[in-house]
Amino acid sequence: MKTFKIIAAIAVMSAAIACSSNKTSVAGVEGAPSKSEVDTVSYLMGINWGSMIKGYNLGDLNFNEVKKGINDFLNAKGNQRDTDFVKQFKINPEEMNRIMQEYIDKRTAYTAAINKAEQDKFFDGVKKLDGVQTTESGLAYLIKEPGNGNKPSEQDTVYVHYKLTLKDGSTVEEVAETQPSVMLILNRVIPGWTEGLQLIGEGGKATLYVPAELGYGERGANGIEPNSPLVFDIQLDSVKHFVEPEPEKK
Repeated sequence: MKTFKIIAAIAVMSAAIACSSNKTSVAGVEGAPSKSEVDTVSYLMGINWGSMIKGYNLGDLNFNEVKKGINDFLNAKGNQRDTDFVKQFKINPEEMNRIMQEYIDKRTAYTAAINKAEQDKFFDGVKKLDGVQTTESGLAYLIKEPGNGNKPSEQDTVYVHYKLTLKDGSTVEEVAETQPSVMLILNRVIPGWTEGLQLIGEGGKATLYVPAELGYGERGANGIEPNSPLVFDIQLDSVKHFVEPEPEKK
């Protein structure tokens, strides 16, 4: 379970907001942050919160309530360490972990259900494409260039260039041809890669249509939503075959 240290974050943001609210300087005292500096810090605090909202997959929040929570914290009296401090809020911040985790679990399950239905439609279309084949596991693939007869096994190391896109065509990551190839061991990657790369010969190119079950599954990863199919355009540059180590001599 993730721990949500929101109260600490609110305290930091509240301090920034408190500074920004002090727009007039005190006569005879110099060195206060300029308006430009206050605006810069305010913007960076927004980025920080945006990162947290996106990272935890919180979705479209009610920013009126976000603002109300900030103001309630700013106007709260007393020491944060006192047991009565949290009684000033309409929802006890000490319930943060439970409430947030239940919310995220519900959002994840809902998103996974939607993506599962969309994945089925996506593969219905993929299977109709010229040259696409499907394995028993559900992996769909298109061999663009077969390469030579030197194909990897699941224990081998491969050197590849590739581009990962989602079903809508948006690019998640790419190792372009102008960059050095990436080294991967096939039994240490997602199942779709382990199976798919063994279908390509050295020097070959293919597109792998990887269902979520052979990718990042119901939880997703690295900004990829749960139950998301993945599309990999892969160029297999070279194969380094696994060599069983010799047993140690007694």
